[in-house]
Amino acid sequence: MEVQTTRFGPIRVTADDLIRFPEGLPGFADCREWVLLADGKNAALAWLQSVERADVAFAVVSPRRYVPGYRLHVARQELEPLEFDDLQSARVLAIVGRNSHAITLNLKAPVVLNLDRRLGRQVIANGDWSVQHEIVRSAIARKKIA
Repeated sequence: MEVQTTRFGPIRVTADDLIRFPEGLPGFADCREWVLLADGKNAALAWLQSVERADVAFAVVSPRRYVPGYRLHVARQELEPLEFDDLQSARVLAIVGRNSHAITLNLKAPVVLNLDRRLGRQVIANGDWSVQHEIVRSAIARKKIA
């Protein structure tokens, strides 16, 4: 199938590429099918692109790449809809944003993926994680070299 996107143009995907978010994402309940795309210029970055809406794509990264002590703690029922056989296979991604000072990561509400079952969900993390955790520019530069 061909998916129209405003950021990447038309892209070819198969049914096996789709990740279903049964509840959508907050603010995007109408977006239930997504595809995870690698970024051609930055190996640390990926894009979560909506299949239903060409104009909706979120930059995502592994939060532990930039915040080594990050651990996601959520109530077990938050992850039940993802049908994990083994929680070790969970893929956790933080949505990248920007404020007036820096690039930010949403560590409070990460996206959790079960790639085996092609299911995803945004969850609320327990603890004091920030919605706009600022990334220090030197940490970004270090990660690009490493």
